[in-house]
Amino acid sequence: MVDWRAMKAHVISALVLGCALPLAAQTPAPATTPPANSSDLGFTYNLPGGWEILNMAPMVPAAKQQEEQQASSDAEKKGASCSQIYLTARHGSPASVIVVVTLPWDCFGQAFTSKDLPSFGEGAAGGLVQNFNVATPVYGAYALGSHDLWIERVQGSAKDDPQSQYTIELACTILKKAAVCWMTLASDSTALASFENSTVSLEGETATALVPASAFQTPSQ
Repeated sequence: MVDWRAMKAHVISALVLGCALPLAAQTPAPATTPPANSSDLGFTYNLPGGWEILNMAPMVPAAKQQEEQQASSDAEKKGASCSQIYLTARHGSPASVIVVVTLPWDCFGQAFTSKDLPSFGEGAAGGLVQNFNVATPVYGAYALGSHDLWIERVQGSAKDDPQSQYTIELACTILKKAAVCWMTLASDSTALASFENSTVSLEGETATALVPASAFQTPSQ
């Protein structure tokens, strides 16, 4: 049995936080509105206007190598090897960051199901404590069309820069070809709203805001 939580926590910590924190500390250049980005894994993501798309290629190999070396199981090593940073962008000063990470099933060799989503999401968020001092998180679950999403929001500061303050939000879903997580380190409420209102289409369904206003509401009994 694969320990999804432990495996994904390592991947997120290295590939998202390890790359995003240095970017957040830099001042972004002015950016124009990028086009929607379509993935052959079954989703389209429309980045908010004014965000600068960054080239992560120079940073990813070292992050993957570090995670593979620290892996305590073959599943963790495979997860680190197969996970991909699909998109990274930043905006504003102090900078906010958006990162989209995928885990393709054809590389990993096994597919998750909707039953795995809560554990997968918790694992994805588990790497936060390695890099951040965090408050108590809040969780939510919602649907976009026929797809379930898991979401976490937490306030945190980088351990190597305690003066930095972010709202960290992570939303994950399971697709037929991959798992996908969208994450932001938002330095202010405007950046957080920009992330939540960015649009996504999952497996050909109608495009909609990534995070609806009801995402953190408890369903009525």
